[in-house]
Amino acid sequence: MNRRTGLKFAGVALAAFGMMASVAPAQAEYPERPITFIVPWGAGGGTDAVGRILGSLLEADLGQPVNVVNRTGGSGVVGHSAIATAAPDGYTIGMATVEVAMMHHVGLTDLTYEDYTVLAQVNIDPGGLMVRADSPYQTAAELLEAIKNGEDGEFKGSGTGQGGIWHLGQAGWMLAEGVDTAKSPWVPSQGSAPALQDMVAGGVDYVTSSLPEGRALIDAGEVRALATMGDERLAIFPDVPTLGEATGTDWTVGAWRMVAGPAGLPDEVVEKLIPALERAYNSDEYREFMEGRGLGMVWRAGDDAKAFMAKSDEDFGKVMSAAGLSDG
Repeated sequence: MNRRTGLKFAGVALAAFGMMASVAPAQAEYPERPITFIVPWGAGGGTDAVGRILGSLLEADLGQPVNVVNRTGGSGVVGHSAIATAAPDGYTIGMATVEVAMMHHVGLTDLTYEDYTVLAQVNIDPGGLMVRADSPYQTAAELLEAIKNGEDGEFKGSGTGQGGIWHLGQAGWMLAEGVDTAKSPWVPSQGSAPALQDMVAGGVDYVTSSLPEGRALIDAGEVRALATMGDERLAIFPDVPTLGEATGTDWTVGAWRMVAGPAGLPDEVVEKLIPALERAYNSDEYREFMEGRGLGMVWRAGDDAKAFMAKSDEDFGKVMSAAGLSDG
C-alpha cells in the first residue's frame, strides 16, 4: 500500500467511525425505568397517604412509573433501612419520617439523617389525642384525671412504634402533667391506622397520632377527638381544643415527613428530583389533597431540609432522655 492509498484508507475509516459515532445512542437521561417509593409505615395512615399522592404526581412529571411500596416492621426501622441501603442511583427513594430523628436514640438502629440524601420536606403535623366514640371521657382533662387516679397500667396508649413520634407525644404529655410514664403503658403499632383500629376494637384506650390520620374514623362516628398537640386549633377540627386549652399544659409535638434517598445520590439525580418534587408540592392536586385531609404543608429542599432534620435529632434526643425513652 503506497502513501496515497494509505491516507485514502485512513480517511474512509475515520469517516466510517464518525458515522458510527453519530448514530450511537446517547446515554439515557434519568429516569429511564420505574422508581420504587418506599413508605416505612402501614397502608391507610398519613405517611402512606402523602407518599401515594406524591408518587402519582412524580409519575406524571417524570414519565416513569413510581411504585409505592409499604415496608413496615421494626417500629419503622425496616422501611427506613430499605431507603438508606438502596443503590444510590435514584431508583429507590422514599418517605423518611420524624422517627429518623428518634429511632437511634432508643437503640433500635444506628440510622441517622446522615445516612440519607435529603431531597425535600413536604409536610408537618401536630399530634392529637383520640378515644373511642363510646369512651366515657368527653375531654382530655377527664381522661387525664382517670389516668392519674387509675391503677398502674390500666390505661394504654398507642399510635406508632416504640420510641416513635406519637410515643414521644404521649410520654411528653404525661411528664408535662406530672404523671410517671409507667403509669400508662405504650402499645407499639406499625403506624396510626392499625393503632386506631386497635383502639376501636378495645385493645388500647387512647391514640396520640395526628387528628387528620383519624379523620375517617372520626367522621364515621367511631372515634372522638379530644385535643390537638399543636399551638393552635386545626381548620378541619375547629371545635377540638389544643392540649393547652384542654388541660393547661404547654406540651406540643409534631411529625414531619421528608422525601429522601440513600446517601450519595448523583447530582444529576438530585437536580432532577428536587424540581419535580417542588412542582408536585406546588400543584393544585397536592394542595387540595393535603388541605382536604387537614395535613400541614411545609416546603424545605436539600440542605435546608437536612439542617431541619439535624436540629430535630438534637432536640428530640434531649426530650427523649428526660422522658426515659433514650438508651443514652
